Amino acid sequence: MPRLGESITEAAIITWFKDVGDPIEEDEMLLEVATDKVDSEVPSNISGTIVEILFEVNEVIKIGDTIAIIEGNGETVNSKPKKSIISKKLEFSERKQKKVVIKPQTLQLQNTEKFSVSNSNTFFSPLIISIAKEHHISFEELARIPTTGKEGRLRKSDVFQYIEEGRPYKFAQSLTQDPTAYRIPQLTFDKGKGKIVEMDRMRQMIADHMVYSKHTSPHVTAYVEADLTNMVMWRNTNKKVFQEKYGEKLTFTPLFVEAVAKAIKDFPDINASVDGKNIIIKKDINIGMATALPSGNLIVPVVKNTDSKSLLELVKDVNLLASKARENNLQGDDIKGSTFTISNVGTFGSVMGTPIINQPEVAILALGIIKKRPEVIETENGDEIAIRSMMYLSLSFDHRVVDGFLGGSFVRRVADYFEQFDINRKI
Repeated sequence: MPRLGESITEAAIITWFKDVGDPIEEDEMLLEVATDKVDSEVPSNISGTIVEILFEVNEVIKIGDTIAIIEGNGETVNSKPKKSIISKKLEFSERKQKKVVIKPQTLQLQNTEKFSVSNSNTFFSPLIISIAKEHHISFEELARIPTTGKEGRLRKSDVFQYIEEGRPYKFAQSLTQDPTAYRIPQLTFDKGKGKIVEMDRMRQMIADHMVYSKHTSPHVTAYVEADLTNMVMWRNTNKKVFQEKYGEKLTFTPLFVEAVAKAIKDFPDINASVDGKNIIIKKDINIGMATALPSGNLIVPVVKNTDSKSLLELVKDVNLLASKARENNLQGDDIKGSTFTISNVGTFGSVMGTPIINQPEVAILALGIIKKRPEVIETENGDEIAIRSMMYLSLSFDHRVVDGFLGGSFVRRVADYFEQFDINRKI
């Protein structure tokens, strides 16, 4: 399995284009895989005949794994998959088939002695989350599994060992639990009747990511209002000239990205992520743009190094990424490396929004609709009522590491840059 992009470590197989015994040419597409939200085709690195396919559709493979054996020019390339891969597959298969019987007395003893265990580090890797999802293990249950990894990290072997032990914490209740503590009620919901629509793969990933984000980050939202009259007038005046001069459509998005990048430079602590008990302040300012796809799903292409680019460069990047998203042609690197995300909910007519943080970031900015309305403004002649183009901005931030002062100051600074837009700016 070749490397598909920066920081991508695994992929799920969507489909094989070839079967065992089929001939294949070098660079001919062999299979299609999914990495996060992007689908990618993988070509063969040799011409020959397919001897064996080692993984099935929907299996998750790691970068560097041997996935198929191709015989070409009288020789077999990667004729034997890595021993570690075989052993891991056999080990996983044996673990799934192995039945563990635990006596009720033993289970009660474990519940009494160990149920109070809770890992101090609640960061779970995508692999751990994938295993937990397959075995229907909740985050609360994961947090009680004894760990052997560095700095208290939960390892794959820890989870499998816990499963082999019969999942002693699955239904356990702490015997010393505070009687006033909240307990999940046993509820039965009437889901009703109607058309059943199965979630596609992307929608399932979005659902998992959103639930994980709400579980991980205590969300707080701050709101400000901005007067975009100067920006709107400048864009309306120059959009036709800009397109004739550069061949690019001038939308509001690159103007928003530019202002947000400036505000991040003023408040760099908002450009961060959390790793256990550490806060990582990112050096690069890479802004993700939450983008709706024709299918109705959501994806976040990333404009890289926004603080070092001119407006024209930002316009080109934004337009290219938006075009690739509409055509479902985004590559793995196009959605990687985001350090801060914006969501233009005003595109759909929303006045404001309360967006969910794009993990592992610590904040996300929602931009409402630009709406004309009468406002009281200060002039040389005193207070007057004028028609202004107004917008609500809402910043959701992770209250573990971002307090009200930082969150409120940052979103106010973004609004200031919107309002201070130079109406005489040259293109």
